[in-house]
Amino acid sequence: MPQGNEEEDMVELNWIKLQDEMDSLNPTETRKEKLYRKISENPLVPIGCLATTAALCYGLWNFRLGNKQMSQYMMRTRIAAQGFTVVALIIGIGLGATQATK
Repeated sequence: MPQGNEEEDMVELNWIKLQDEMDSLNPTETRKEKLYRKISENPLVPIGCLATTAALCYGLWNFRLGNKQMSQYMMRTRIAAQGFTVVALIIGIGLGATQATK
C-alpha cells in the first residue's frame, strides 16, 4: 500500500482543522430556523408572495366562473403584488448589504 506524502497529509489535516474552526464560529442551522430568520430579516417578501398567490387563485377562480371583468382585475392585481414583492426583495437586499458593511 503506497504511503501518502507527509506534506499532503498535513495540508489535508489543516483543511479539516480550518473547517472545524469555521463550524464552531458559525453553527449550522436547520431549514426551519433559516426560514424563520429569513422571514424576520425581510417580512415584506412573504407578504408579497402570499398576496400574489391569493390574487392569482382568486383570478383563476373567477375566470372559471366566467366573471371576466373580475378575473382581469385580479390578474392586474397579481402583477402589482409581484412588483411589490420584487421591490421588497431589492430593499431587503440593500438593507442587508448596508448592515453587513457596518
